[in-house]
Amino acid sequence: MILYPPAKINLGLHILAKRQDGYHELETIMSTIPFYDILELTPSDSDTFFSSGIVVPSDGQPNLCQRAVALLRRHKHFPSVRIHLRKQIPIGAGLGGGSADASYTLLGLNQLFNLNFSILELEDLAAALGSDCPFFIRGGLQRATGRGELLKALPAMGQSFQFVLCNPQIHISTAQAYSGVKPNNTRKSVEEIFSKDGLSSLHNDFEDSIFIAQPLIAQLKQELLAGGATYAAMSGSGSSVFGLFEKDQKPSLTDAINQHVVYIGPVNF
Repeated sequence: MILYPPAKINLGLHILAKRQDGYHELETIMSTIPFYDILELTPSDSDTFFSSGIVVPSDGQPNLCQRAVALLRRHKHFPSVRIHLRKQIPIGAGLGGGSADASYTLLGLNQLFNLNFSILELEDLAAALGSDCPFFIRGGLQRATGRGELLKALPAMGQSFQFVLCNPQIHISTAQAYSGVKPNNTRKSVEEIFSKDGLSSLHNDFEDSIFIAQPLIAQLKQELLAGGATYAAMSGSGSSVFGLFEKDQKPSLTDAINQHVVYIGPVNF
């Protein structure tokens, strides 16, 4: 079985409050984009995992795909599986690639071995693997709250854009990203801004401090806007930056942008 876990972007992201459990309460709108890893699942004599493409760092702990196998096996028995992950989505880039890989492992195993988990059950299981993982069970366009695991499907905007995605290969740790934010729960909600005021009014709270610490990321956003993007933003806690252009528009891209582009193509919301 071959699956294609997609990347995601954040259309606006508000940090609302610090929670007692150490996480932050947030609100964001996430959308899958047509930029994929490749995941192959094959019945085997023993559980094996290997990756190709972008090097997946190993800290001695099981990969998220392996953790997804172990999680399902605590609930139902199924044969051993060989996993080959072709990694194409940049790692630690605010694009959710690792979360997508884990969630698609759950989806794939469920189908491959007829495990009969419902979508709701898979979303609950995915939440144990990471905050973004439940989103990828359904994908599409969704509002996420809580620490990112509480989801509400949103109707499609019915708009098409030319999409430019840049990744400057700057690693920003989760701790670093959250250390610079100032929670604020007195604003309009992201969903209200998105539905009433439009994309250009959205804001990613992580940008405020990360742009100061990493001027190149701020530069990429500004150059996308100067090149004609109707909306540009950092995705998640960074460091990837994307721009949305009118669907028939040819983006005007500078050398700085072209140096860091990882994907150009159409996207529908």
